[in-house]
Amino acid sequence: MPPRPYILKETNWKSAQKTEFEVAVLPWGATEAHNYHLPYGTDIYETEAVADESAKKAWENGARIIVLPAIPFGINTQQMDIPLTINMNPATQAAVLIDVIDSLESHDIKKLVILNGHGGNDFKNMIRTAQRKTSIFLCQVNWFAITEMEGLFSESGDHANEMETSLMQHISPQLVLPLSDAGDGAAKRFKIKGLREKWAWAPRQWTQVTFDTGVGNPRKATKEKGEAYFDQITTEIADFFLELNNASPDSMYE
Repeated sequence: MPPRPYILKETNWKSAQKTEFEVAVLPWGATEAHNYHLPYGTDIYETEAVADESAKKAWENGARIIVLPAIPFGINTQQMDIPLTINMNPATQAAVLIDVIDSLESHDIKKLVILNGHGGNDFKNMIRTAQRKTSIFLCQVNWFAITEMEGLFSESGDHANEMETSLMQHISPQLVLPLSDAGDGAAKRFKIKGLREKWAWAPRQWTQVTFDTGVGNPRKATKEKGEAYFDQITTEIADFFLELNNASPDSMYE
C-alpha cells in the first residue's frame, strides 16, 4: 500500500512540502488490560483506526488534514495494581500536549483535534490553559461518546464491552481471543446514591469494581456490528473534520 498523504508517520517530505495542512489530529489512547480477550493496546488500535479512516474520508472531500502518531499512554492511576498498566499523569500529558502545539505552530497548522480513545483521559482543562497561549484552535473529540445506531448493541458497559469487542473484531481481529475466553464483564456499583447516579463523581478502583478488568458483557459482539459502528462514527467524525477544516478560527460562532 502506498503512503497515505494524510498520515504523518507514512508520508514523506516529497509529499508533505506540497501541501498546506489546515488541521492536525492527535490520537491519544492508553495502555491497560481489557478483559481477558482484548489486547492492552485496544484504545490505541481503535483510536488510530478511527483517526485514519475519518481523515481518509475528510481528505477525499477536500480537507487538508494530517494525522499525527498516536500517544499510547493515558491516565490510569486507579489501575496500577494490574500488571503492566502504564500510567501518564495529567501534568505529563499537559507537557506533551504543549510541546506538540509548539511544534505545530512552527508549521502554520491552524487547528488541532485531540482524538481521545480512553475514558480516563480528559483534556478540557489542558485545552483551556493552552488556548490562551496559542493561535491554533484546540478541541477534543471522544469518539466513544458518539451514540451508536439504535439497536446495534444489546449489552451496555464502558470497557472491553460488546461495542469495543465488536470494533476490535473488525479492525484487528487477529488480536482478539475467542469470546469463550472472555470474562462476563460484571462490575460492582458504588453504594452511595449520588456516585451511582453520576451527579457526584469519584474515580473507580478498578480491581475492587471488576473481576476480569472488563465492564460490560462482550459475548454478543460480532465483526459485523463493529464494521457498522466503525463506518458510522468515522463518517460523523469525518464530517466534523471537514467542517473544522473549512471554518475560520476567528469566526466559530453564529
